[in-house]
Amino acid sequence: LAFNSVAHMCRNVQFGWLIRNLHANGASFFFICIYLHIGRGFYYGSYLNKETWNVGVVLLLALMATAFVGYVLPWGQMSFWGATVITNLFSAIPYIGQTLVEWAWGGFSVDNPTLTRFFALHFLLPFIIAGLTLVHLTFLHETGSNNPLGIPSDCDKIPF
Repeated sequence: LAFNSVAHMCRNVQFGWLIRNLHANGASFFFICIYLHIGRGFYYGSYLNKETWNVGVVLLLALMATAFVGYVLPWGQMSFWGATVITNLFSAIPYIGQTLVEWAWGGFSVDNPTLTRFFALHFLLPFIIAGLTLVHLTFLHETGSNNPLGIPSDCDKIPF
């Protein structure tokens, strides 16, 4: 289903190939920006603001999950085996690991139910990411930014 719709979009929709490539490569560019943001956070000691940093870590994990399920959606050989290997990592969790893997797969192997679940996750996770981003910004507004100049900016704050 997903492979056919992507193939249709790339071949038959005007500039569909461009939209697909912008979506895929835009995700890579977005991760470059995220890693630069994390590097800046390390450099300026932003990890000392625990709430903001922890929400940022959860946000990063949600972004990685979205990118992973998006990687699986074209349903080629690399996607199939990527889904198989990465989801099998959950089987290392004691007691619930194998059950969790079978739940993610929707059966006993990666198949169409897996693809359907990953498509739903790829659609729903951005809404969760948007909410987490608002929480991240709210905590940042409360604690203040670690600005490069080191000038206290509390007097310039406008209350939410």
